[in-house]
Amino acid sequence: MAFRKSGIRFVVFLSAVFLTLSLLTSGCESPKKTPESGRTDISGSIKEAGSTSVLPLAESLALEFMKLHKDVRVETGGGGSGAGVKQCVAGTVDVGAISRDLKLTESDLISYPVARDAIAVIVNPGNPINNLKADDVARIYSGEVTDWSQIGGKSGRIILFAREEGSGTRDTFDSIVMRQKKITPDALLRNSNGEVQAAVSQDATAIGFVSLGYVYGIKILEINGTKCSFENCQNGSYPLVRRLFFITKGIPNETVTEFINFARSDAGQKIAEKMGFVPLVY
Repeated sequence: MAFRKSGIRFVVFLSAVFLTLSLLTSGCESPKKTPESGRTDISGSIKEAGSTSVLPLAESLALEFMKLHKDVRVETGGGGSGAGVKQCVAGTVDVGAISRDLKLTESDLISYPVARDAIAVIVNPGNPINNLKADDVARIYSGEVTDWSQIGGKSGRIILFAREEGSGTRDTFDSIVMRQKKITPDALLRNSNGEVQAAVSQDATAIGFVSLGYVYGIKILEINGTKCSFENCQNGSYPLVRRLFFITKGIPNETVTEFINFARSDAGQKIAEKMGFVPLVY
């Protein structure tokens, strides 16, 4: 896997106890407990990889952090949430990125929320459908509904695009939308948000689901009559909202800790908001 390069510095905390306490509170979303990045004597390198939903944010955080700390390199990569978990467990990356909660079987990993994100249900711009009930989306993806005319659209076979098994976006979609239903084997699987977006944009009868950060030149459906927008994610009215995380295998070293602290700081959250993600504190 190719990594993208940027930079950071090495973080040194006053004591191991302070490091541990900082990490234990890093999962909180209260402004008073959001850690700040303030070290100036840092050097070293970090490798990060995982969720394609988190990737644009990770890249921007790394680039901005490099401006503050010029003696460290951060390499960022995608691959999906499943890959982020596997590489983090294997120790081939310092920081994994996932767009779902950790599973009970992943208890050796520690997660750190870095932003909130919405899953957008998308169709081709030429599709006249503007709104679907979440239950109808589940019926479409389970194969119960196969033609747009069954839900008030023009006659035409629905072409399903979905993320692959192990994708954090897929896991969240399964949990919130599908619930007890299973995505039909007829769904065409793609390995990234970008691939789903591209496929739907090229097929007049297609439907897909992607991270809101990947939506451009495509039609976003309202769900249960609510638009998928930054404001509706903030106020909790849009139903398909999830948290994005960095993960580490156990308590990380000081360098990684400083990067995570920066991502969760006010400065890091402003970067997330500028990119269209919902900050942790709102």
